[in-house]
Amino acid sequence: MAKKPPTRQSSSRELPASDPVSNSGSMAARATRVGKSGPQLVKSAIIAAPRPHPDTERFLRYLEFARNASPHTIRNYRMDLNEFIGYLTPPGQETLPLSAVDHRVVREFVGHLHQRRMQKSSIARKLAALRTFFKFCVREKLVRQNPAKLVATPKLPKRIPAVQPAEELSRFLDSLPRLHELQEQHRNETLTPLQKAKEEFRCQRDRAIIELLYAAGIRVSELTGLNLDRIDRGEQMLRVLGKGRKERIIPYGAKAQAALEVYWPQRERVAGGARNPRDPLAVFISPTGRRLSPREIEGILNRYARLAGLNWHLHPHALRHAFATHLLADGADLRVIQELLGHASLTSTQRYTHATINQLITVYDKSHPRA
Repeated sequence: MAKKPPTRQSSSRELPASDPVSNSGSMAARATRVGKSGPQLVKSAIIAAPRPHPDTERFLRYLEFARNASPHTIRNYRMDLNEFIGYLTPPGQETLPLSAVDHRVVREFVGHLHQRRMQKSSIARKLAALRTFFKFCVREKLVRQNPAKLVATPKLPKRIPAVQPAEELSRFLDSLPRLHELQEQHRNETLTPLQKAKEEFRCQRDRAIIELLYAAGIRVSELTGLNLDRIDRGEQMLRVLGKGRKERIIPYGAKAQAALEVYWPQRERVAGGARNPRDPLAVFISPTGRRLSPREIEGILNRYARLAGLNWHLHPHALRHAFATHLLADGADLRVIQELLGHASLTSTQRYTHATINQLITVYDKSHPRA
């Protein structure tokens, strides 16, 4: 575990220049000059964020234009790097130059994150962001070496995705029209004809969304970013932009195709009646013609999960996990699944083999007479 920054007793006066602590390179030691302990001062420094650092902004422009990173990726990098720059900037003092940052400073920052009881996965992400940033700085000759490479990543637990059996998920998908009818029976008496038309639109749209998420295994951001010109209805193919804005082609099955065919007339009616639609090519839209957001997709799945009385959490990524696990269980090649999911590394795809093995063990325990 990373060494925690040392804390010192508060004092109302500054430490003299001859004090050995004030001459150390530690950020916590620099913080004690103002009479507070390192972690307390750092916390206040992060709240009062410094001005954008020119080198981090230069790095973010590199991510956007050279690496073609997504806005979500850039936003996360900016947040993590601003937090680190805030750590390097005690109140009333200049930011420690990047050339003066060594592995001890980075380790101290990691220790500060541990003190804040941050999740290990979040700490690992921030450390990965620092490694990538300093790698860029080395290449641009802003620093001589990458100090974050010498700091160990927190050991993360191996998480195996919890996936529902294919039969159970199929029963839920087949029940979607009936679930909507049950909901409509309770509301029909109070709805106007216009409201009933909106409800009918939502029903067909929601079913197409859920069927497509499971049929293609796409991320929720890929679903919301889907445009009409990226669907080949005849061949039942999608062209989606994944992480790093890499395009891939994914087939989808007959059930999703049937749900989409019912949805298209509803979508054309709503899009045609919308005043000045902001995004006329969006596949999945609201009753006012606006492109749906990932959060709205999550809300749709939560609503149907409640209606169905599911005892397991339904979210967009759960359907992606189910897509991969069920393909693997039926004999699909791991490399093919990697391509369909858009994973850069096969290691990311291999975790589904563990989920499949767990399912096989469960089936064996239930079925074998001598288990």
